[in-house]
Amino acid sequence: MVIPMQELQMYQNFNELASDVLELAKEIMPDKLIYLSSFTENEQVILRLSNADSHILLSEGMAIKLNQTACNQIDFENNQPLIYEDISKETDFEELKKISEKININSYLGIPISLTNGEKFGTLCVVHHDAAHFDTKSISLLQKVAKMFSYYLMLEKLAYKDSLTGLYNREFLFAFFKEYSELGGTLFFLDLDGFKKINDLYGHDAGDQILKSVSSKIKKFIKHHENVFAVRLGGDEFIINLPHISSKEETAKQAEILLEYLNTWDNEYQLSASLGIVHYRAEDTSALETILKHADKALYQAKLAGKNTYKFFEA
Repeated sequence: MVIPMQELQMYQNFNELASDVLELAKEIMPDKLIYLSSFTENEQVILRLSNADSHILLSEGMAIKLNQTACNQIDFENNQPLIYEDISKETDFEELKKISEKININSYLGIPISLTNGEKFGTLCVVHHDAAHFDTKSISLLQKVAKMFSYYLMLEKLAYKDSLTGLYNREFLFAFFKEYSELGGTLFFLDLDGFKKINDLYGHDAGDQILKSVSSKIKKFIKHHENVFAVRLGGDEFIINLPHISSKEETAKQAEILLEYLNTWDNEYQLSASLGIVHYRAEDTSALETILKHADKALYQAKLAGKNTYKFFEA
C-alpha cells in the first residue's frame, strides 16, 4: 500500500515539515542535493528538493517509473539504506548507470521512509553529480530524520483513517467531501445483510475479519476509478463516493459490479450487501448531511425490496 498523492495534499503542515526535513538533512550533508520522494503504485514522485542544482536534472513534481529508479532497490523490509558512492564503477547495474547518467547522478544514498505499520511512503535521497563518500555517522543521522518524518506521516494518516479497515473514516468524509466532489457525482451508502448474525454466532473477532474483507473488496472496486474514495462510517456501514459518475445507467452498472464483489462469501457466512444510491449536483456538496439522509432512505428501500440489491433515492 502507498499513500495517495491527493491524500498527502490534505495533511496539515506537510509542506512546512517537508522543508524542515530537507533543511535538517542539508545541515548533515551540505554539499549534496537532497530530496524527498513518495511512491505511487508505479512511480516515484519528487516532492521537494533541498536546492536547485544545475548539474542534476531533477525537479519538484517530476514522476519517474519506479522500476527505473535506484530507490526501487532499497530494502524497505529491513529498513536499510542503499548506497552507491560511484555509480560509474558499478558493473552489475547497467540499466541504473544509463538512467543515472541521463540525469547526471553519480553518487546516491537512499534512506527508506516507511510508516510504523510497514506501509511504504518513499525516500529521503542524497545525490551528487560526482563520486562521493557517505560516512556512517551522517547516514545514521539521516535515518533518524527520516524516522521522525515517518512518525508525523503516521499521525496524519491516523487522523483520517479507520484503524480496523484502513478505509477513510467519518472525519475524513466531513472534512474533505466538498473538495472531492466539486463537480457533483454519486454516493453509495451500503451495509451488510446478516452481519449482526455473524457477530452473534461467531463472535466479534469473526465480525472484524468480515469487515476487513469487505474493505478489501471495496478497495478492489475503487481501484478501477479515479478520484473515488471509500469511508467506513461505523459498524457495517460504508460510503463510496464517485464524483465523476452522474448518469443513472452508468451508476446502475457500477452498483451491480460492486454488489457482485460484496456478495461473494464462504458458504458458512450467509451475507450479502444492500445499496442506497443518491446523485448530487455540484451546488449540493455543502449539504452532506442531507445527501447522507437521502442515501440512507434509499438503502432502507433496498432492504425492504428483499436486500442484496440497490435502490436510487427518489424525492
